[in-house]
Amino acid sequence: MPIRELPKSVSSKIAAGEVVERPVSVVKELIENSIDANANEINIRINEAGRTLIEVEDNGDGIPGQDAEIAIRRYATSKISSIEDLDHIRSLGFRGEALASIAAVSRFTLETQFYDEDRGTVFIVEGGEKGNRTDLGRTKGTRIRVENLFYNVPARKKFLKKDITEKRLIAELVSRYALFYSHIRFSLTMDGKTTITTYGRGNRREILSNIYDLDTAKRLLEINYEDSHIAIQGFTSPSGLTRSNRKEIAFFVNGRLVSDSTLTSAVLRAYHGFLMTGRFPISLLFMRVDPEDIDVNVHPTKAEIRFSDQGRVFSAVHSAIRKTISAFSPVPAFSPDIWSSHENRSYTPDFAWKFAQEEFRPEQQESNGSEKTTETPTLIERVPLLRLIGQLGRMYLAAEGPDGLYLIDQHSAHERVLYEQMNSVDKSRPASQMLLEAKTVYLQPTLMEIFESQKEILSKVGFMFETFGPDAIKILAVPAIIQHLDAGDALKAAIEADEEDEKLVDHTIEKKIISKICKRAAVKGGQVLSTAEQENLIRELENCESPRTCPHGRPTMIHLSVDMLARQFGRLGSR
Repeated sequence: MPIRELPKSVSSKIAAGEVVERPVSVVKELIENSIDANANEINIRINEAGRTLIEVEDNGDGIPGQDAEIAIRRYATSKISSIEDLDHIRSLGFRGEALASIAAVSRFTLETQFYDEDRGTVFIVEGGEKGNRTDLGRTKGTRIRVENLFYNVPARKKFLKKDITEKRLIAELVSRYALFYSHIRFSLTMDGKTTITTYGRGNRREILSNIYDLDTAKRLLEINYEDSHIAIQGFTSPSGLTRSNRKEIAFFVNGRLVSDSTLTSAVLRAYHGFLMTGRFPISLLFMRVDPEDIDVNVHPTKAEIRFSDQGRVFSAVHSAIRKTISAFSPVPAFSPDIWSSHENRSYTPDFAWKFAQEEFRPEQQESNGSEKTTETPTLIERVPLLRLIGQLGRMYLAAEGPDGLYLIDQHSAHERVLYEQMNSVDKSRPASQMLLEAKTVYLQPTLMEIFESQKEILSKVGFMFETFGPDAIKILAVPAIIQHLDAGDALKAAIEADEEDEKLVDHTIEKKIISKICKRAAVKGGQVLSTAEQENLIRELENCESPRTCPHGRPTMIHLSVDMLARQFGRLGSR
């Protein structure tokens, strides 16, 4: 096949794919344009998760009428004029690709009035084709409407996520820009419902209470760090406030929202020893460095940057967070008698633990005397009767079986026990525990969207609730099996965003919700268990249908056979 130059209509759509990956990419580029235009009010309107409409309107400086058509051309920008300008960029945009890329894959309308002109301009582009420019009367500022995104690129459109996911990403993006640019009024409306509103008063704590809830906003720790090379401000969570994934770790560098593995690693390393495995902090950091010390021209989306001295930046972030959380985290104190025998110390029951109600019997029978007709699990899944040896490192249980030694992960094992108990409950009459006093929980917009879509399933597993305003839920009852948990934490655990690194074998939404509840309710690693608690965990694990893995597929136990131990001790030779 001969080599030929692609038509401009094709090359522009291919290039647009680097900048416009999904609706949230469009929102990001348009917000940054508004910020660069010195706007102090930005209103975003979304329909159908951005598939049919994305509209961003600001009261910034606007675009001169004669430049409206030029602004839609690729590599047209007012931010730089020479290659040397890349060394000291202070604006968010500079590549001149965003508007051209968006216009190439949508029906695009630009309305603007420059602050020094009497008339406004409207310019319409469809699928990147040159449009018409006309005059109109309007106030100072710019409004951009992006309709039918990817209508001419079906290959990209079919890979978009579900609406609830795309809306969540947009809400998270807007909330982060609203937090950093706290002096700007932001409003986000999705499908006619206002989900985010800030007042531009510069009060970041106030904005945090809108993004999360009042309690979370109060508990977040403030960071203020500065040396000769870098200044860091922002918020990070104490060790008792965590999330199941790292999605709420975000960084702004010189006002630019970026994704950087070095910064994320520094945050996680700072929390080493403070958080249990699988839990992550909330960290929102705003950094200021010399523009000459970073390279922002790494990727068309401008979400990636390079530091001239990554080690220095890593140390600064690590130090800033470590000092902050250390100052507010009490040093754990363990009584020396936790290592003494159980006979020599008193035991206070831990109500977070659910004891077995009856002794384990290998062959249970129905009340009418007939044997159960359930299918016998395979020998691979079942475990034999085990004799408890004890707890190791406050993380594992050691037990002896007829065929060797078993080491059991207490968190994963309890998670499996709770998961099977919750799944065995009759969903038409779930076991619920009424609260003595109703608990009111305020949900951020993304969680409220998930809650609305999963209310029926939450009722099936034992929650009882009623809506209490646009962003509040009044919890009346929780599943009986997790009654020891805080009701608000239990509900948030059930509806928090799916973890990317853990997938259930059964992908139904109900199973995922139950799994997330059980993960939060299960006994934690590092928790000292009494002999009675250890015994009951083993007995209930033996009764499980799938005792060898937790709901996410991780092993609950390791088996060291007698033969393997004999080989390790040289009793059977080296075979």
